[in-house]
Amino acid sequence: MTTANALPEPPLPTLQRLNATIPADLDAKTIAKAWFAAFAKSAEAGDVQGVTQLFVEDAFWRDMLALTWDFRTFSGLQKITQFLTDRLGSARPKAFTLRDDAYLGLQQPYPDIAWINLFFDFETESGIAFGIARLIPNGNGEWKAHTVYTNLEDLKGFPEKIGPLRNAAPNHGKWVDDRKKEIEFQDKAPTVLIVGGGQSGLEVAARLKALDIPTLIVEKNQRIGDNWRNRYDALCLHDPVWYDHMPYLPFPPTWPVYTPAVKLANWLESYAEALELNVWTASSVVSATQEGESWNVRISRGDGTERNFTVRHIVFATGLGSNDGVFPTYPGMDKFKGQLLHSSRHKSAADHLGKKVVVIGACTSAHDICVDYFEQGVDVTMYQRGPTYVMSTSNGWKVLMEGVYSEGGLPTEIADRLNASFPHHSNVGLAQRSTKAIAELDKDLLDGLRARGFLLTDGIQGTGFGLLAWSKAGGYYLDTGASQLIADGKIKLKNGSLIESFTETGLKFEDGSELAADVVVFATGLGDSGAHIRKVCGEEVAKSVKPVWGLDPEGELK
Repeated sequence: MTTANALPEPPLPTLQRLNATIPADLDAKTIAKAWFAAFAKSAEAGDVQGVTQLFVEDAFWRDMLALTWDFRTFSGLQKITQFLTDRLGSARPKAFTLRDDAYLGLQQPYPDIAWINLFFDFETESGIAFGIARLIPNGNGEWKAHTVYTNLEDLKGFPEKIGPLRNAAPNHGKWVDDRKKEIEFQDKAPTVLIVGGGQSGLEVAARLKALDIPTLIVEKNQRIGDNWRNRYDALCLHDPVWYDHMPYLPFPPTWPVYTPAVKLANWLESYAEALELNVWTASSVVSATQEGESWNVRISRGDGTERNFTVRHIVFATGLGSNDGVFPTYPGMDKFKGQLLHSSRHKSAADHLGKKVVVIGACTSAHDICVDYFEQGVDVTMYQRGPTYVMSTSNGWKVLMEGVYSEGGLPTEIADRLNASFPHHSNVGLAQRSTKAIAELDKDLLDGLRARGFLLTDGIQGTGFGLLAWSKAGGYYLDTGASQLIADGKIKLKNGSLIESFTETGLKFEDGSELAADVVVFATGLGDSGAHIRKVCGEEVAKSVKPVWGLDPEGELK
């Protein structure tokens, strides 16, 4: 699959391209320490040239807030030089310390690719920071940085109130009343208002709570977790538990690898309670108008009352789509005598026993829903509008996550930072290799799908699922069983022709074929996330907000 704006494909730092070899007696720690000493000295002195001479020409530097107060990736020595010229003087990095730990040393992900990995800590004028560097060999025997990653860990003077800084005072009989007062914000307004109490809203609130910043979550549903609880019954996460841990309260070791939606919903509800997050459920933000550096907010509560606050910050944690989802329109839909619904409104295949069902779409929700129909004996056909990237979770996660997000893998705090240290554009070549490896392992499954006529793609420029997720949050299916049902003909398949119109009894296609249906489920996406901002803040504010999701020219998430 290619895109209108093709991603850059920087060459991989293979030993052949670098005209380099790895000596059998390589002392990786000595090389890392020498490089780091020169790097720290130059960075502390504000010596841009001294820093950049330690990098290869096509290097990357990814910074998350530490030096830029933003999420930025600088590719190539020219851009890195300009970035350091702009930021070293004001950020004033210092107190560099190399971590002499298990992660310091030579790593060789492929026989023809090798780097020396090192972790380090440092400070800036405002914060405590962390970094990762990967050094690659040159033909002359020198090792220089190919990738550097820097991340802001803490703000000086604003430590999280965890561990030794937790509340140490006994509380005899006052906790219940104290919590009620805190949740109600009887005597003060929150500093931050979060719209939406799903996992993202809860995680932001948890972090702010630890920083002692008064925060209120406003959730429209009756209960925390209803954003998952109210979806279709067959919904289950397709990414593994090690990738899904939340701040301060990881999932227990008894937790299943793939979390059912209702189980996750209950966890989110207990998470909010355990971390004492301030949540108003069955409530909605009616309006928010900006006045200077603050926002005047009106909230409608479930009991019919309204509250008005002036807050400094509003966070929209309302997901990637709108409430209604994308519902394509076709001629004749008004004449169709069956039922039309979007996947966001679908609940269970049991609602349509004895019916003929067509599911429009061929990504995750469509596959899940089709499996549910098949398992409950319903005649179901998937209509595929375009090619889909398919990767089995059994093989795919082993290639992509083994040793990082896996049983016995890295601690989450290390895995997350290591994952973030690979800029998206720098990772294109590695992703292409991983995609080919997964396809080889999935060969029988993919061949079965092709034989059935299922349209496949290898992702954006052959990178598989990752860049599809970051670029469009769709276009793929992480297979947990539906693909074999399609290959076996148990889930029927229709593609190869566009829908021309609906008839009274089904769908008619441009090639003249027809498909009978009593129920048509549209698994066609979740719409524009800007709709939530538009509804609360108005059209002008919505227009001023940058697009949400997709990669910007630097490869950072919008």
